[in-house]
Formats: sequence, structure tokens, C-alpha cells
Amino acid sequence: MGKLYEASKDEKTIHARALRLLRSWLSPQQRADFDRKGYFDVVGCDTGKRYRIRRGTSANVNEIDEYGRLGTGRCFVPLGGLAQGDVMLAQKIALETDENRALRHRQQLPGTARVAPPQALPRRG
Repeated sequence: MGKLYEASKDEKTIHARALRLLRSWLSPQQRADFDRKGYFDVVGCDTGKRYRIRRGTSANVNEIDEYGRLGTGRCFVPLGGLAQGDVMLAQKIALETDENRALRHRQQLPGTARVAPPQALPRRG
């Protein structure tokens, strides 16, 4: 398990409870990714696009392109100053159940640099 989760699993703090709740909603693959890498991927219910949700409470969601690269960043958070785990869970549920509505209420952030897919690169020599 991830060090943060291990350290907080028996704690009764808001942060620890939020992380336990988030982990209970994650699939086994999402949970493994979250514990090892600090993020998990979800598929939007309306478009089928993949998104990566990283640890955090804002500016922590990115589209993932067909080559697995991070693309456009998305910033949408629930109201109320929630704990990190609760924010991430709300983002997961929103993308998986009402993607279009969730993204209507977001701020778009610059993504990582776009690189042409390998087959689109000119041949050398």
C-alpha cells in the first residue's frame, strides 16, 4: 500500500477518512496506481476520453491522449473546501457519471507540449 495510506489508515482525521473513502471507490487497478504512483485514470461516460486524476484538490485532472500522454488540464472542484480524498472522489464520480456537465463547469489549463505521434514524424535520410 502507499506510504500515505499506510500512515493514515488507522487515523481518525478528516484527511485519513477521506483517503479511505476514496480508496473504497477505486477499482483494484485504480487503487494500485494510486498507491504506487499517486494518481489513477478514469474513463468519461459521455465521450470515452481517459482522464488522469492526480493527488490534489485543484488543477489535478488531465486528459490522456491515445498515446498515453498527458494533455489538456482540467480544473473543477466541488464546493465546500473538502479534504483531498473527497475532492478526488467527487472528480472521479463526476467524470464517470456526468462528464459533459462536469466539464462545463471547469477551467481549462494549458496541457503538456503536444508531440506528433510516431507515425506522423517525417522520415530521416
